[in-house]
Amino acid sequence: MTFWEHLDEFRKVIFRSAIVLILLMVVVFVNKNFVFETIIFAPRSSDFILYRWMESLALLAGIPSLGPKPFMLDLQNIELAAQFFTHISVSFSVAFVIATPFILYQIWLFVRPALYPSEKKSVVGAFGWCSLLFFLGVLVGYFFVFPLTINFLGSYQVSELVKNQITLQSYIHMFTWLVIIMGIVFEMPVLLRVLSRMGIISREMLKKYRKHAILILLVLAAIITPSGDAFTLFIVALPLYLLYEISILVSFSKSAEEDEKAEA
Repeated sequence: MTFWEHLDEFRKVIFRSAIVLILLMVVVFVNKNFVFETIIFAPRSSDFILYRWMESLALLAGIPSLGPKPFMLDLQNIELAAQFFTHISVSFSVAFVIATPFILYQIWLFVRPALYPSEKKSVVGAFGWCSLLFFLGVLVGYFFVFPLTINFLGSYQVSELVKNQITLQSYIHMFTWLVIIMGIVFEMPVLLRVLSRMGIISREMLKKYRKHAILILLVLAAIITPSGDAFTLFIVALPLYLLYEISILVSFSKSAEEDEKAEA
């Protein structure tokens, strides 16, 4: 195929992905009450499942004081068109998350003709793991990172004289950012495994530079953290470190690379 034929095929991929994304946006948009009240606004009260788990664990441990205190985060809107545009942006974000497997599949269809049969098996597995890890990261962001963040920041006060008045835009911005970015950073094991397969890195190298990686992960967590506070930074940095350790386990070692070269 010529360059323009490749470009035409890529245009088809973008077109199909855009159509699915728009259709999903419409579905999400018309189900406003379920999306906002049942899903997005659920972590703003102590009835959320994570807080109930934490309360049950505190009671099981015999230390009820360690459980989360009852709270309710009240939201307000101060701009005339903010709720409408928030509705649109959230519809797009939710549709993008749902459409991710389809978009990855379209990309796979585009690159598949250029691969050898042996490479296709590896790439199919990589795309499958990418989808799985993305959704896993989204779930971790939704059920753990975001609730713990707003529980801490939403109830924190420098003085009882200063009441927290959280805007809708602030809440939605942190929600979409943390949830989607956690889905993206959960791709780390796949990325490092591919790099190790290519011989750019190895398991021994990841172990050797573990301390340097921790520092880099902390910097990355600081960049990811929208609020910039130490608590949220820690909540984000912990899953990143666990992902790094998982990446070490799934990466190829130098000996494995040498064996593959010998067999070839």
